[in-house]
Amino acid sequence: MSRQDAANGIKNVVLVHGGFVDGSGWEGVYRILRKDGFTVTIVQNPTLSLAGDVAVTKRALAALDGPAILVGHSYGGVVITEAGNDPNVAGLVYVAAFAPDKGESVSSLIKNPPPGAPVPPILPPQDGFLFLDRGKFAASFAADVNEDAAAFMADAQVPWGVEALDGAITEPAWKSKPSWYLVTTSDKMIPPDAQRAMSKRAGSTVVEVQGSHAVYVSRPREVADLIEQAARSLTLAAR
Repeated sequence: MSRQDAANGIKNVVLVHGGFVDGSGWEGVYRILRKDGFTVTIVQNPTLSLAGDVAVTKRALAALDGPAILVGHSYGGVVITEAGNDPNVAGLVYVAAFAPDKGESVSSLIKNPPPGAPVPPILPPQDGFLFLDRGKFAASFAADVNEDAAAFMADAQVPWGVEALDGAITEPAWKSKPSWYLVTTSDKMIPPDAQRAMSKRAGSTVVEVQGSHAVYVSRPREVADLIEQAARSLTLAAR
């Protein structure tokens, strides 16, 4: 997409990170989108509760001068599913993300994993917060990320509140807003088949990429391409 295309259509993009990480992982995607003419906002969710993260995301949307593409990675998909009902949201993009239905939460979606599915190395809660085992972080979360960068992500983990995992959706935005979904076929955190099932249920336009759960870090071009595809599709629909 050219700068002119972005200027004529949906030009705002809001990026929402998931659990265990912060918004800095979006830097590669951010740089590509900015170069292509988009105004990009990176939400820094505290990941203490779903309600709190939705409120932070809605504040970011309220600061914009027009409609936005709302993008969520992993648990960020839960946040955008709820926050996406905001009138400033034109479309949703899920990146290896949870796309829950009404009444569902991360906790309910991961409760009964299928036989043989990889089990994320989540340590027992500490004072109500979760961490991934640092020694297993790279293999489970960021297998295709540069070794040094993956080690930094493991050591810079953000505590993920158990309360956030229990936050349930009141009304899924994908029922009223168009959505796109990037499935990561080598994901060890959210099984690819689970991603496919959620994206199908949401009626999303799906693109599959061979990548780890941290695909937004390792393959920013593919992630940015899908976001731009969403913006372009909505632009064409508006015309």
